[in-house]
Amino acid sequence: MLRITLTRVIGVLPVLLGISIISFLVIRMIPGDVVNSIMGDEFSDPAVEQQLREYFGLDQPLHVQFLNWFGMLVQGDLGVSMRSGAPVLDEILLRLPATALLAVSALVVAIIVSIPLGVISATRRNGVLDATTRVGSLIGLSVPNFWLGILLVYVFAVTLGWLPSQGAGEGKPFPENLTHLILPAVTLGVTLAATSMRMVRSSMLEVLGQDYIRTARAKGLAERLVVTRHALRNSLIPVITVLGMEAGALLGGTVIIEQVFSWPGLGSLVIRGISQRDYPLVQGTLLFLALFYVLVNFIVDLIYTLLDPRLRHVR
Repeated sequence: MLRITLTRVIGVLPVLLGISIISFLVIRMIPGDVVNSIMGDEFSDPAVEQQLREYFGLDQPLHVQFLNWFGMLVQGDLGVSMRSGAPVLDEILLRLPATALLAVSALVVAIIVSIPLGVISATRRNGVLDATTRVGSLIGLSVPNFWLGILLVYVFAVTLGWLPSQGAGEGKPFPENLTHLILPAVTLGVTLAATSMRMVRSSMLEVLGQDYIRTARAKGLAERLVVTRHALRNSLIPVITVLGMEAGALLGGTVIIEQVFSWPGLGSLVIRGISQRDYPLVQGTLLFLALFYVLVNFIVDLIYTLLDPRLRHVR
């Protein structure tokens, strides 16, 4: 187990190096820089622009800029925002709780919806409920989540007035501010639920056809115990992998939804950094999101190994 863990850790290092290079280069492919964003077109002064570029280090060659940034990165310093002057790590940690809350809530919604429906669909194969859930999952995969978010806002916020449509409920008491979480969490959770429900169904169908399931039924074990104790437990191994990958992607996948619902998280922070050409802010946030994704997948690999003892002996 220790050998597998060390192998996974070593494999993560080149991935993070590649992500740091990509995050550094991608933002610089956009026309303009932070100096153009600050000065604008009406107040352009070549002398002032040159001074600002020297101040921000943008006058140096691209490889020198990368080495300077990477040198701070290996020391745990993500740099300082070019616009606010605040440390990038502080900006990320300030927005992280809101995004983490939204991502975890969406994951909970997906689990609550997908696992029961996937099990019922598999145990009642080719029935009306099975057909309904399959059609519903197909719709959930096909509908863009930003369009679904706008639709939910129109129905439940604008038309019915049941739920708030914007913000995270800052300053409101505990039960009331949770109402701001419902619409964005459902919007993100629906797509994830559609994916995981199809995985639960297919995995359950495969397990229910195994010999040990037929043996359990032949011994007279109740169908409920056959499904929950034997079939469901073994069918969840690939489902956990899918949920883990989706959970890692959720933290970065909230960008559009945060814009739709004006949610004060990392997504809106990235959008602000891109619009202002704030290189350290965008680079640091993208790297942080990528690190979280890699970490979640690393944890999923370990859980997968614990659930399936055969993988512990793979060399």
